[in-house]
Amino acid sequence: MNSIINCINVNYQYEDGLHANQIISHLNLEVHQGQSLAILGQSGCGKSTLLNLLGAIDKPSSGQIIINNTDLSGLNENQLTKLRAENLGFVYQFHHLLKDFDSLKNVMMPLLIQGLNHTQAKQMSVELLTKIGLEHRLNHLPSELSGGERQRVAIARALITKPKCLLADEPTGNLDQKNATEVLNLMIELNQAHDSALIVVTHDEKVAEKMQKVLVLENGQFS
Repeated sequence: MNSIINCINVNYQYEDGLHANQIISHLNLEVHQGQSLAILGQSGCGKSTLLNLLGAIDKPSSGQIIINNTDLSGLNENQLTKLRAENLGFVYQFHHLLKDFDSLKNVMMPLLIQGLNHTQAKQMSVELLTKIGLEHRLNHLPSELSGGERQRVAIARALITKPKCLLADEPTGNLDQKNATEVLNLMIELNQAHDSALIVVTHDEKVAEKMQKVLVLENGQFS
C-alpha cells in the first residue's frame, strides 16, 4: 500500500516575544492510500496547525514531511502550490465557497485552474454534483443553499481533481446532527470510490468512530 503522507520527527514552534511555543513536538505519522484517519484533540492542542503542515501550507521548524514521495523541504512556493493542487483536497468547518459563483462554477474552478477546458470541467462537475444529489442546485449561489448543501458543494470542489488525500478540518462542526452524518458519510464514500486517503481533524468522537484509525494529539504528540 502506497504511503501518501509521511512525517518524520516533525517539530513546529513559533516565537512569542522572548519565548518559543512548541506546538508540534517530534511527531511521526504515516498515512497510506485508501486509509481514513481521525485526529482527535482538545481545542488549542495544535490539530489545525498539524493539518496546515500536512497540507504544505505551513513549514515545520524541523523534521521531514513527504507527500506522495516528494520531500517538501526542497520545494519553493510555486512548487508547493503545484504539489497541493495535484495531491491534496481541503474541506473546512466553514465552506469557503466563492459567493458570487453558483455551485457548478465553484466545483469547476479547480479544474479550470489546472488547465482543463471548460466543456470537460463542466461535464465532470455536473456528474459529481449529480452523484451527491445536488443536480437541482447546480445554478444556485451559496447564499441560496442550506448549510448541508454548501458543505456538500465544498466537498465536491475538494474532490473534483481526484486528490491523493483529502484533509478535513472540523468538516461537520457547523452542521446539525443529520447534515453532519450525511456529509461525513459522503466524504467516506467518495474517498473509498477514489481510493484516496482521508484525514479528519475533529474534537467529535462520533466523527472519529467512522474512521479506520484514530490518533489523539496531546502536548504536540500522538498519545
